[in-house]
Amino acid sequence: MLIAHKFDMEKFETLHTQAVPLNIENIDTDQIIPARFLKATDRKGFGDNLFRDWRYNAEEQPIEDFVLNNPKFSGKILVAGNNFGCGSSREHAAWALTDYGFKVVVSSFFADIFKGNALNNGLLPIQVSPEVLQQIFDILAQDADASFVVNLQTQKLFVEGHGLEVDFEINTYKKTCLLNGYDDIDYLVSQKEKISQFETNTNA
Repeated sequence: MLIAHKFDMEKFETLHTQAVPLNIENIDTDQIIPARFLKATDRKGFGDNLFRDWRYNAEEQPIEDFVLNNPKFSGKILVAGNNFGCGSSREHAAWALTDYGFKVVVSSFFADIFKGNALNNGLLPIQVSPEVLQQIFDILAQDADASFVVNLQTQKLFVEGHGLEVDFEINTYKKTCLLNGYDDIDYLVSQKEKISQFETNTNA
């Protein structure tokens, strides 16, 4: 049985960054992190093998036309095609993305299990309409240095200088956890006084 060590999640601050476009649909978790790299129980190091079979050829040389190997693109946002994170339920996919340095993934649809794993590991999945997703890809095709802003508190995504502003949805509980850097245990601890007060009132 895989036992993951507890890690300290960072608070999700308002994010100002560039974005990396990966305009491929139906990216599954085996493409995000191939199964042969799942033996480790520590989250660190998984980023080295993110999209391993797309980043490197059989001789372990970088594949030049893959976007993560393109020095033109960088940033903490991955913009991906529709149906991102499908396939197996491995939590390692979220580990690999966060360990590589991504804080946000934007797509027009996320597999439910991946979405949950992402939120549990400090990675914000932002679902937008297919039209908005295409608009973002078009912006990045014209301006690789486009500046993105993600404001979790107001639940807004901006692309500065390109007239794009979009609202996104997130579960209220998961929003609270991300803003405070809580995992589920941390959240319960934060509610200790309220829980104690409830128990006192119930037993009175």
